[in-house]
Amino acid sequence: MADEHPDFTEEEIASRVVYEGRLLHVREDEVRLPDGRHARREYIRHPGAVMVIALTGAGDILLEHQYRYPLRRHFIELPAGKIDAGESPLACAQRELVEECGFEAGEWRHLATTHPCIGYSDERIELFLARHLRHVGHARDEGEFIEVLEVPVARALGWIREGRITDTKALIGLLWADRILRGEWE
Repeated sequence: MADEHPDFTEEEIASRVVYEGRLLHVREDEVRLPDGRHARREYIRHPGAVMVIALTGAGDILLEHQYRYPLRRHFIELPAGKIDAGESPLACAQRELVEECGFEAGEWRHLATTHPCIGYSDERIELFLARHLRHVGHARDEGEFIEVLEVPVARALGWIREGRITDTKALIGLLWADRILRGEWE
């Protein structure tokens, strides 16, 4: 049967904390491989995040332009943020849309869960669709500098082709938004 696969599960033997920061926690585990040998696995523990596909009534999408220090350059992204301890993904998405973009949405729908870095992190990103937007003014975190852009999805897709948008989660969100606006995905 096509859905049957061998079991390559690795068993944790030992685990240690390498680094514990405010956002990320780095661990190193010793594991038993399926063939009985041992190996080390280094990985990042992440609290999870959300990303919002915020569509206006005119079919535009809200994007953000901001500087990302690790790569020392500006990026165009979709609204997104870390899920706080005890916070539901939907509450986080609603909070981030107001904080970063200054909008509330009258309609919310969870679309998917993605795992952007499966080789070295347990991070998950919950994708939400937000519609029926109403501007209420942003409430950005201290030290957060963001330019909000309201752009036709077709133009944003062109920016992907031009290499202007390279953030993976933004690529996924924009392709998803395009399918929704075409009526191909609900």
